[in-house]
Amino acid sequence: MNKNIAYFLLRISMGVNLLGHGLARIPKLSVFAEGMTKGFEKSWIPQPSVYLFSTTLPFLEFIIGALLILGCKTRWANFVGAGLIIMLLFGSSTVENWEAMGIQMIYALFFYILISRIEDNCYALGQKKSFHTK
Repeated sequence: MNKNIAYFLLRISMGVNLLGHGLARIPKLSVFAEGMTKGFEKSWIPQPSVYLFSTTLPFLEFIIGALLILGCKTRWANFVGAGLIIMLLFGSSTVENWEAMGIQMIYALFFYILISRIEDNCYALGQKKSFHTK
């Protein structure tokens, strides 16, 4: 039971974090995308690709966060979230942003826990397991 509650709290925490990123960035999408594109001027990644990713990122964060909070498609949301972190790590490495990579590695670790402990998932819309199972 404690493992289920711990998983639930970690899943909600990651969901709130990602949803918050999306909610904060979507209303100022063009400013966010332009700032991120400017931050990648010294990267070898083509600027149009950076801009496209930057305009997509807040929506991905919002969707992944909402799914995690609701516990709907949890396995899928965790895999997509982990993939998103890998893309962010790759991008950060191209501009040698080691600080951001350190933070992103913490996110990767949380997704590792969420994925490896998926059997502890409960209190979720998409969960078949009873709320009262041991």
